Amino acid sequence: MSWHQELLVSFDLETTGTDVEQDRIVTAALIRLEGDGRAAEKLTWLLDPGVPIPEEAAAIHGISTTYVQEHGCPPADAIADITEALAEALRADIPLVVMNARYDLSLLDRECRRHGLPTLTERLGHPPAPVIDPLVLDKHVDRYRKGKRALQALCSHYGVPLDGAHEAGADAAAAAGVARRIGEKYPAVALPSPRALHALQEQAAAEQAASFQEYLRRSGDPRAIVEPAWPLIPYQAGV
Repeated sequence: MSWHQELLVSFDLETTGTDVEQDRIVTAALIRLEGDGRAAEKLTWLLDPGVPIPEEAAAIHGISTTYVQEHGCPPADAIADITEALAEALRADIPLVVMNARYDLSLLDRECRRHGLPTLTERLGHPPAPVIDPLVLDKHVDRYRKGKRALQALCSHYGVPLDGAHEAGADAAAAAGVARRIGEKYPAVALPSPRALHALQEQAAAEQAASFQEYLRRSGDPRAIVEPAWPLIPYQAGV
């Protein structure tokens, strides 16, 4: 069977913002999904990030600073648990689905470093793989389609239910659903092994970044730089 018919683990974060170097994790979810889409296991975390949650972020995911101060767990403990749960899945060679993996996995990496914890790469002994990113895959198989490509838009396009957008568990389940639909619809990405698909996405993500960078430079920002690395932005000390 192809990867889209087998066991997947899907991961999602809700955070204080969009800067992987500075922002913090607020909630996380990891769901183990059988080949038919049934959830075999669901792990969730609510963290007190130790910094105020901006109103803009709270308006998206509905979680306030006051709420996490009352109900959230210490960030270092949760981040250690989250990272080890991901490592356990990847050690077993179970594909890890992450929508916009470049963001979520890089932010988790920086959180580990912030709290003096072994990163996912350090726990595995190699960069995280195999990862399946619906965002990268969708842009690869349907490059010229117009419109948004956020998770809600992809769910609408591929007919995947999304109940409770911007709740980490709901988003993780929906991301896996989108990945499976892409696999069903496009044999070119369904047939490679998860490891081969991971390599394909590395190349596709770099090409997509180069194309977007060229577009930005043509559109008036001659110094625009778009990160080509995937699924993890390299760490630069002092940034």
